[in-house]
Amino acid sequence: MAETLSPTFLVLQHPNFDQVAFSIWIFDVRWYALAYIAGLLLAWLYCRWMTKLPPRRLKPIDFDDFLLWATLGVVLGGRLGYVLFYKPGYYLQNPLEILVIWQGGMSFHGGMLGVLAAILLFTRSRGVSYFTLSDIVGAATPIGLCLGRIANFVNGELYGRAADASTLPWAMIFPHPGAGPIARHPSQIYEALLEGVLLFIILYIMVRRGALQRTGLVSGVFMMGYAVTRSTAELFREPDDFLGFIVEGITMGQLLSFPMFLVGLIVTVWALRRRA
Repeated sequence: MAETLSPTFLVLQHPNFDQVAFSIWIFDVRWYALAYIAGLLLAWLYCRWMTKLPPRRLKPIDFDDFLLWATLGVVLGGRLGYVLFYKPGYYLQNPLEILVIWQGGMSFHGGMLGVLAAILLFTRSRGVSYFTLSDIVGAATPIGLCLGRIANFVNGELYGRAADASTLPWAMIFPHPGAGPIARHPSQIYEALLEGVLLFIILYIMVRRGALQRTGLVSGVFMMGYAVTRSTAELFREPDDFLGFIVEGITMGQLLSFPMFLVGLIVTVWALRRRA
């Protein structure tokens, strides 16, 4: 669908999808929930496949057991991260709202911390190296990132900054009340392509070339890669209206990505300097 902006060209209109994919009795199943479920299941299958590659320190059954740990880490960490990083004041006054996760409000950086904690607990219980597991998990994470950003687009949320539709053919008008009747970057698609597709391809090539044999390398590159792609996409994404810019021109997503990049750089250098 397109909307006329001037006599000379058309501007795209967001399809305004129904956020509910389908309903079962009185329960609504939303696209965002399906994205989480599909992301976890596809990442699980991919992780099982990677265990068959050298150095084969883990078995497919290990990821059968880890799936529940990862799910809890993503959901609990993602929600608590959103509460603490984005709306601490609001949730301090409305603590019961923390439990209302079906209305949205998840943070990738919080979810990542939750998964890192799950990896720590799981590897300790199995007596295996932390990075042995985190390398495989990191390589699979872009799958969930891509699907999550597509769900953001379907919901018409986390839209981009204003764009000149006369020079940007894919500029789009979003139905969200805060978006206004102006053309914007479809930044959710940018993020799906950068954080999801591009980062997945880079890590896949590394895995196929034996990067899993150098413990920690894939984990470090994933952290740096996500920090760079997220920070780049944030240049086109409209800052959250309740936050705005944290510092002059810097969004919360970019601010949280900076320490992630530094940690990834340290891990990468450590992995390259140590013996494989």
